[in-house]
Amino acid sequence: MKYYMPVRVFDEKDCVRNHWKELGSLGKKALIVTGKGSAFSNGSFDDIEAALKQADTEYMTFSDVEENPSTDTVLAAAGKAAAEKIDFVIGIGGGSPMDAAKAIALLLKHPGADLQYLYDASKDPSSLPVVCVPTTCGTGSEVTGVSVLTRHDKKTKMSMVHKVFPEFAFIDGKYLSSASHTLIVNSAVDALSHLLESVINRNADDYVRMTAEAGLKLWAKQKDVLTGDKTAGEEEYSLLMRSSCLAGMSIAQSGTSLPHALSYPVTYELGIPHGKAVGCFLPGFLSAAPADERDGLLRLSGFSDLSDFRDFIRRVFGDINIPEDILGRSYEAVRNNPAKMKSASFEVDDEMLRRMVFD
Repeated sequence: MKYYMPVRVFDEKDCVRNHWKELGSLGKKALIVTGKGSAFSNGSFDDIEAALKQADTEYMTFSDVEENPSTDTVLAAAGKAAAEKIDFVIGIGGGSPMDAAKAIALLLKHPGADLQYLYDASKDPSSLPVVCVPTTCGTGSEVTGVSVLTRHDKKTKMSMVHKVFPEFAFIDGKYLSSASHTLIVNSAVDALSHLLESVINRNADDYVRMTAEAGLKLWAKQKDVLTGDKTAGEEEYSLLMRSSCLAGMSIAQSGTSLPHALSYPVTYELGIPHGKAVGCFLPGFLSAAPADERDGLLRLSGFSDLSDFRDFIRRVFGDINIPEDILGRSYEAVRNNPAKMKSASFEVDDEMLRRMVFD
């Protein structure tokens, strides 16, 4: 067994401003990577700006990261920043800006690197230092080395082959307070899928179970927030962020499994948010998993059984109608990927995969 999680995590209110010295230790000029909206309204950009000012660190901003960022976007960002003598990269937002920041940091470390560099395992994987400031409670990207990018040339999402772990992760639940309920639900279901897929996984070990089980217990305490039966406050937001971080630590070791792989064509073709797309396939995946393993994890998550979990998914997402041809694309994408077919802790054959997708 091995466990590698090199990220220094600061989980507290106002942690960005409190730890300006650590931020400033990474260099004299930062590239801030974010989207067009939430970072500027939830206070996270202001906190980073204030911390950088206190550390006497300059910065430039790239705020054109879209949902499910494309390789085109990260290449454009790296091109704009190439002549700016950037020392480190800060990703602020959900998984999209954080994943983009990792790829951009890799490209800036290797001037002239192109699209193929991101997917060539023989290339040098070193990058500029990365800092991540999550403002959603789903991806866990702040503590993983993974960067998932949209490949328009392949009409799907693919993980960059190189691992880029952030230097620092600044986790502050206050950034969730301005997020919509829909965004919180989509993000939290993504975190739940990370926790479940990391354990029902051929690569799971005692260390993965340790972080995943801790994350599931925290996630269960906030389940009623997602259904609307409980009003979220400062503590609830903090615990949602913390469970997401623990989920990220879990998948950083074992990876995700079938629901994530099945979700990518759905998101690409239909624009369904990532967490919701993954949620479409979680019940089928759990139905196929060994009952003793599945039922114990569901109880930790706050569900009495699989039927209770199915009801939860229907309640928070409503009816999700995915055309047969798109489901077919999901099925084919996984069926033709032997490594992904073997990622679950149980044996998956063609018939079982069909039931997961089409039933």
